This record gives sequence, C-alpha cells and structure tokens, in this order.
Amino acid sequence: MWQSLEVRFPVDHPTAAGHFPGNPIIPGAVLLNEVLQAIAGEGAVVAGASVRSAKFLEPVRPGTAMLVRWQADAKGQAKFECRSLTTERIVAVGTVLLKVAAP
Repeated sequence: MWQSLEVRFPVDHPTAAGHFPGNPIIPGAVLLNEVLQAIAGEGAVVAGASVRSAKFLEPVRPGTAMLVRWQADAKGQAKFECRSLTTERIVAVGTVLLKVAAP
C-alpha cells in the first residue's frame, strides 16, 4: 500500500542562495532527506539509510510543494517517488533501505 506526505520548500529555503545563484534549485541531498523523514514518520530519528537507487528527473525550485509517495516492504526497503504539485510531474524516484532509531 502506497503512503504519501506533502512537503513544501519555502521560497527562502536556506539552500536557495548558494545552489545555484540566479537559478536556485533544491539539492538532491535535501530531497532525499525529506524522503527519508517522510518514510520514517514525524518525529522519528533516522539511525541509518542506504540509497539503493535515486534518479532526479527534474529540478525542484524553492517555493515548490512536492508529494512524496512510498511503499515499504517487510525488510525496510522502500520504493519512492516525488511529484511536484506545481507541475504535476515526477521529479525523483528511487529505492532506500531505512533504519529508524528505537524511541
């Protein structure tokens, strides 16, 4: 069963100034962090993660709302896709293996 969470990147996101001046995009590492946090759950601490695959299909700009969708298996591996709610296009896809710290 697929789960989803909406993520919003503010227009003044801290990475926008330096990545890249005059043509800001949200870095792939930031996108992956949002994916990991969505999969782990609100307030969870990610104890470790392995990125099995990740493809960034389109740039994500500051001010974009993105829908993160994922489906995890019993071993903790999750397939994900990120869709821009601005353009309605898929911007990233991949598979991660996630470990969440015990409370």
